[in-house]
Amino acid sequence: MNYKIIHETTYLFDGDVFLEPHYLRFRPKQTPFIDVTHFSISLKSAPQGHSIIEDEEHNTIDFCWFETLTNRLTIHVESYLETKDHNPFNFIIHPDSFNTLPFTYSEHQYQILFASLQKQALNQELLDYANMILNAAQCNTVAFVTNLTTQIHQDFIVEYRESGPPMSPNQTFKLKRGSCRDLTWMQINILRNHGIAARFVSGYFYFDMEKPIYELHAWVEVFIPGTGWLGFDPSHGMLTGNTHFSVASSAIAANTMPVSGGIRGSATSQLLTQLTIEKQ
Repeated sequence: MNYKIIHETTYLFDGDVFLEPHYLRFRPKQTPFIDVTHFSISLKSAPQGHSIIEDEEHNTIDFCWFETLTNRLTIHVESYLETKDHNPFNFIIHPDSFNTLPFTYSEHQYQILFASLQKQALNQELLDYANMILNAAQCNTVAFVTNLTTQIHQDFIVEYRESGPPMSPNQTFKLKRGSCRDLTWMQINILRNHGIAARFVSGYFYFDMEKPIYELHAWVEVFIPGTGWLGFDPSHGMLTGNTHFSVASSAIAANTMPVSGGIRGSATSQLLTQLTIEKQ
């Protein structure tokens, strides 16, 4: 199947500003079941320099720097993807000890996964919620992560929130609602509190709808030996497949933001976004 993604982001300023260097995260990742057949990015105001770099967590980033004053920054991105059949359950866990919680990563794994194991303190209500699901899964690792994903989808209302960092896990749990990044961050911290390495993923998700309205999406990836990094989407209660198009993944949610950069000047800004995903 082929997909066309057009994503345009505009920052309008009410006065001239100088743009500091910007990190842009819009390139879909190539995977064994997703081929990126074309990618283009254009900016207005045009940057003075543009390089493509790999960050600390192996995300590909467009790094741009500027030299003139402007009152607008528009980022226009086009991506063309070709997907292949993919069965997210096609794995075995190895060594077998990782089938049951709690488990322990090897020393080398722990060193590499350290950032994805750093957890926030959770209140007792949220811990009890997770432990109920763990006990029902009889401490089976995949059953726990899968059932947790499904339960969050059933118990929480997904709402759109254009900007801002994820809410704290305790706040999301108390409200029983949140954006995809709020639910994702809550699930990540539940998993980390059970010793499972988990990271935040930002990207695109295609699904058929009558009146298509697409936004950047967020989900969870966990690392279990034998599965590699395996994706779970709490907003939709499912494992990720070949219609989840990852752009950036990180132990820290802020490191997956599509645009990171500052300005020099006192102007205020307005953010406009437009995203279309077409199946071709």
